[in-house]
Amino acid sequence: MLGEYRITGRGAAEISASVERAVGAGELEPGQPLPPMRELAERLGVNPNTVAAAYRTLRERGVIETAGRRGSRVRAKPATTGREYIRVEVPEGVRDVSDGNPDPALLPALGPVFAAAAEQGDRDPVLYGHAPVDPGLARVARAELDADGVPDGPVAVASGSLDAMERVLAAHLKPGDTVAVEDPGWGSLLDLVPALGLRTVAVGVDDEGPLPGDVRRVLESGARALVVTDRAQNPTGAALSPTRARALRAVLRDHPATLLVEDDHGHRIVNLPLHPLAGTTQSWTLIRSAAKACGPDLRLAVFTGDPVTLDRVRGRQRLGPGWVSHVTQRAVARLWSEDGVDAHAVAAAYGHRRDGLLDALDARGITGYGRSGLNVWIPVPDETGAVARLLHAGWAVAPGARFRLGAPPGIRITVSTLTDDDIGPLAGAVAAAVGPGAGPPGSHV
Repeated sequence: MLGEYRITGRGAAEISASVERAVGAGELEPGQPLPPMRELAERLGVNPNTVAAAYRTLRERGVIETAGRRGSRVRAKPATTGREYIRVEVPEGVRDVSDGNPDPALLPALGPVFAAAAEQGDRDPVLYGHAPVDPGLARVARAELDADGVPDGPVAVASGSLDAMERVLAAHLKPGDTVAVEDPGWGSLLDLVPALGLRTVAVGVDDEGPLPGDVRRVLESGARALVVTDRAQNPTGAALSPTRARALRAVLRDHPATLLVEDDHGHRIVNLPLHPLAGTTQSWTLIRSAAKACGPDLRLAVFTGDPVTLDRVRGRQRLGPGWVSHVTQRAVARLWSEDGVDAHAVAAAYGHRRDGLLDALDARGITGYGRSGLNVWIPVPDETGAVARLLHAGWAVAPGARFRLGAPPGIRITVSTLTDDDIGPLAGAVAAAVGPGAGPPGSHV
């Protein structure tokens, strides 16, 4: 209870840090009310404006929310703890199909490409003042973007998709602006948006991507930005179809001031073509990560966009990390240009596992979704119960709460390491834990 934790501090920064520490440690729980500003000011012996500034900082960081006369309270899913806390502890002997990781057996060997990249660096070392993007990576990335119909634009490099998204959103938006996000959607993005002081608004998703009616509604209501996953949507596996892409472009043409952010993390692991929305609005970016095809530890994503957006992002990047390691950039360029990743074979392997599980679930009367990518999404009537029963049966799955704003309950299963022998027992365990169900992901929105 609040009475068991004493907020401390004399300045706004100290007070906000005290609250944030308590939320992160679980001493202030989600939904718990905070003292009225004047009451806390009297208790701390400070000006009420100091407390107001502290609460404003906490709101902008996504830690608390204010509900008019009901005062301020800890957010139901505060950004300081993030959705990573909504996970299942995997006991020894339980098979983990919850983590969202690629299959290590399908990742390329990094030793040879890093050795070659380091040797190149020895011959031509990167020093202060060098261009931040390796020319070889820029060439191969731009050629692939051109082949996929992405409009021409400069290429930049960030430390992964989320890093690129944070930089693009910060380049255009101010605290309090609203960002439209997929629901269910990527948990890390759902944490990032409020952590930047921005507001999230949900857009429903089906197998073909975001629902155009929902997108139109939220943009007409004032959303400043829209984030779309083109393929391998996490957690539902949705992928933009040609028809859905045309419908979304029509909506976006009516709202040209929208900041459009496209996430194509399924690059080189998905056998469905890209149908980009890029270029429909004045401000846009399309991001491609190397994580799923080449390994998450590379921490590299390339992105392109309109000149203003890229100029703002690169300018701010120069004042922070400066650039992403050229050794890593050169290694990724070699992996992409020398077919270090057999994209067709990788996509086929994941597709075989995903489709096998979906077919096995369907045979048992269970509806699942997974048009592309590494995951299968299964709507369930009782999320907590399903997760617990599956854990008891020897399978750790991801709770849908990690991926939802207001979408109905569900569970996510990562198929990347499933074998043919796994599929039947897993589908049987799901059927026993869940029972026949349910509607499409986000169908309530």
